[in-house]
Amino acid sequence: MKIIKLSLLISLMMNMAFASTVDLRILETSDVHANMMDYDFYKDDYTARFGFARTASLIRQMQSEVKNSVLVDNGDLIQGSPMGDWAYSSQLENDAIHPAQKALNEMHYTVGGLGNHEFNYGLPFLNKAIAGAKFPYINANIFDAKTDKPYFTPYVILNTPVIDREGNQQYLKIGYISFVPPQVMEWDKNNLAGKVYAKDIVETAKSYVPQMKAEGADIIFAIAHSGLSSDPYKLMAENSVYYLSTVKDIDAILFGHTHSVFPGKTFANIAGVDNQNGRVNGIPAVMPGQWGDHLGVIDLTLEQREGRWQVTQSKSIAKPIFDTVENKPLVDADPVIRKVLADDFKQTRDYMGRVIGQSSGDLFSVLALVQDDPTIQVINNAQIDYIKYFIQGDPDLADLPIISAVAPFKAGSRKNDPTAYIEIPKGELSVKSVADLYVYANTLAAVKISGANVKEWLECTAGLFNQVDIHSTQPQYIINWEKFRLYNFDIIDGGIRYAIDITQPPRYDENCKLINPNSQRIKNLTFNNKPIDPQQNFILASNNYRALTGIFPGSGEQNVVINSPDPVKEILARYIEKTTQQYGQVNVEPDNNWHLKPIKSPVKLDLRIETSPTSLAKNYIDNHSHYPMIYLNNDNVGYAVYQINLQTEK
Repeated sequence: MKIIKLSLLISLMMNMAFASTVDLRILETSDVHANMMDYDFYKDDYTARFGFARTASLIRQMQSEVKNSVLVDNGDLIQGSPMGDWAYSSQLENDAIHPAQKALNEMHYTVGGLGNHEFNYGLPFLNKAIAGAKFPYINANIFDAKTDKPYFTPYVILNTPVIDREGNQQYLKIGYISFVPPQVMEWDKNNLAGKVYAKDIVETAKSYVPQMKAEGADIIFAIAHSGLSSDPYKLMAENSVYYLSTVKDIDAILFGHTHSVFPGKTFANIAGVDNQNGRVNGIPAVMPGQWGDHLGVIDLTLEQREGRWQVTQSKSIAKPIFDTVENKPLVDADPVIRKVLADDFKQTRDYMGRVIGQSSGDLFSVLALVQDDPTIQVINNAQIDYIKYFIQGDPDLADLPIISAVAPFKAGSRKNDPTAYIEIPKGELSVKSVADLYVYANTLAAVKISGANVKEWLECTAGLFNQVDIHSTQPQYIINWEKFRLYNFDIIDGGIRYAIDITQPPRYDENCKLINPNSQRIKNLTFNNKPIDPQQNFILASNNYRALTGIFPGSGEQNVVINSPDPVKEILARYIEKTTQQYGQVNVEPDNNWHLKPIKSPVKLDLRIETSPTSLAKNYIDNHSHYPMIYLNNDNVGYAVYQINLQTEK
């Protein structure tokens, strides 16, 4: 007995003597969207608010503070900015390396994952774009439709040298696995159908993670291009991070997709979320915003116990590159990245400068959330024009009236960027103007929709507004920035006219789920100046994302009658060019087919909106607002705050 106890004691002492502690920092970028330079190509000026050139400085700073670090990108990297558009237009001639990969190569990334927007340009271009990377790209839940095998390398296990706290070199076998929303098959159906298919994120993780452990992975990091939602679990969910965190043996999650910041106040009230330390169901996690405006940082303490590495402590933060409260940059641009991208930068500016037409008036989006707007009008006109020619001679569609839905993509972003507005003065329109007006790579699609569903579609979009209390004299901000996304605020045009009554509660929430069945915000809905017939059918032009996802009433693959391969951006450019050639300019004047319903109240209301703080914006508001508006101040983020009088009209 004494011999057994002695041997156990010796074993314990040996384990203690050889136990190691390693501090490891994980750095993550996500949703950079080809904003590699700290440059606003639409305003043709440098910016301190976004851009990988500045994120790179923060990366170097964070790396210099620790002995051990790894660096990952979570996708949505190659699309979403003028530089991404230019790179696609060049088709990476002569095997040129994509500018995004040039920048990431310079920073010596460890591994890269794919986002849904990587697929916007099709698989051939995607494969060409990632071929220039000097680090592995992985994805676990996209499969080859012909072979049923993973289309990409699903995961990697990298034998990583680290220095422990005693100064000794150790080796960690770190496993990385990556996922993309399964909805990519809907959003990019034209590019992917018949070629690949997607599997559920959580189920794929449950399949591969044990395999990775069996192959010797000491720790496993999930790179999930997916958001955080605590909605009840369901297969093929878009935002799966919450349930991914429950998969055994995942040690940290680097996530993205929804352009939010985690840890952050948006997630404070979700059960299982430690917003102080950045954990989801106990698992360290981080999400770094968009366009390089934040860097995700997870600090792990790893201890070797009984021959296994375990995470014993963690802390996650999303580090910003710009202080929005003090309105000042926190880092300078990295000169090496600027130098590496100098030629791509020049070619992008040249590409953006090509003149394609003339506008009849100013194209400003600073009032797009409260009244009909020229930046929306011109896109709706272009989409209707395209569909009109597309359906000529079609016996099932040619006689149906054509309407169109467009959302204001640049009208304040997520209340996190007061520069995110369109401000194009009357006159020349260039490729830059088109990219400013329509920032995404969406293709045009159309659904066959009833008048009843037109009404419900608009009710979904009206969730943008907070409900006004007609009895309160306190300041009331009317835009629901926190939950509602501007890309869901569709304006429907083409003979459609309506008013929005924001004294009523929203009928639908921000996800277009019915929450107040008895509420009706959409008032006086007409078509061709007559009350809309709920039974009448229309062709509603939209984009592939909106038409195919089935979120809005009347959308969904079963209702799609046109799924064009043409990007809306190109359709808009051709419309501007053609119309200018025919008439000397393109008419951008809004037809004022919608408005906020005037409010009747027994008290004087103090209603407020936030918008662009520029002098150009103020001048535009003074001359074009349908409502009396008084500038009050700039808020702590930098937005101009206006008092808007909805109790009367100008």
